[in-house]
Amino acid sequence: MWRVAVVGACPYPAPQGSQVLLESTARGLQQCGHEVHLVVYGYGIGDPPPDIRVHRALTIPGVRRTRAGPSLVKPLLDAALVAALRKVVREQRIDIVHAHNYEGLIAALASGFRPIAYHAHNAMTDELPYYFPRRLRAARAFGGWLDTAFPRRADAIITPHKRLRDYLVLRRCRPERIHVVPPSVETRAFDEPRYGSDPPAIVYAGNLDAYQNLGLLTEAVRRLRRKHADVRWIVATAAEGSVKGAETVRTCTVAGLRGILSQDVIVACPTVACKGSAHPIEDERTGLIVPNNNAEAFAQALERLYESAILRKRLGKAARAAMIAKHSPEDIAAKISAVYATLFASPLPTA
Repeated sequence: MWRVAVVGACPYPAPQGSQVLLESTARGLQQCGHEVHLVVYGYGIGDPPPDIRVHRALTIPGVRRTRAGPSLVKPLLDAALVAALRKVVREQRIDIVHAHNYEGLIAALASGFRPIAYHAHNAMTDELPYYFPRRLRAARAFGGWLDTAFPRRADAIITPHKRLRDYLVLRRCRPERIHVVPPSVETRAFDEPRYGSDPPAIVYAGNLDAYQNLGLLTEAVRRLRRKHADVRWIVATAAEGSVKGAETVRTCTVAGLRGILSQDVIVACPTVACKGSAHPIEDERTGLIVPNNNAEAFAQALERLYESAILRKRLGKAARAAMIAKHSPEDIAAKISAVYATLFASPLPTA
């Protein structure tokens, strides 16, 4: 087994997708017998779990931002992260750096350590335009350059689905370095809901960043309310801010999310439900998929779920079974361990 530095360029802990995946990855790798060290920014929301070794970067005074995306302070945070990673590599005699997302990869490359396993979450050509809507062409072009320049410099690449794998091949990444490994989900940490006949709330759980495309969900709920005026829409988030027409519930811990998701609710997330990114979902079996940016189709899917407890129960149970069967942290960690093994089976390739 190996000593692994799992790097995330983000505050930790926080009840958001990347941080939840970081923690689930670290815990699964520990259960496989690896010695895991989690390297993150110098702050988070609450205390980290006691069973994970967390190494924080230097705290930047006054910085408590939890939202993703570009900011003037990001270079300072990432420089501090590089310094923290170098220290962890040296003091803990690290064997592998497992870098999550782009900034984690860039920090790992800046540290000068090898080998690096890059855990890709997204393509920048898709994400950057959400932050620069008035500069779409420039954002896509710059995102494409990032997708070409950085992932191929890692020694191994982990992608959550085949579509991203194929895209990175087009961006000059070597196919033999790329491994498709779905994200791990600690399903058993969430109670199975009790489905009933009472009208369910619509719940969005996550951050409020631009790439989440919450404008689409806002419009879909507005259309649904033409027929069901009293439908309750909850935005469960740790982020500051609000969404028009929604009831904001501050959830600063994963435990807080569990309480909401253990109820009979409709979970609605545009970045998961829309066809272009709905890779974990089987339409009509584990969820409902809608065409990209189609508010009317989204509203119709919400209406079907709102009006049918039978449909909610069927999809919910199938989704839970699929998560347990295909996304357990132990099984995913075993697949990641197999990726690590490829890094030591032969001399490290050059970029």
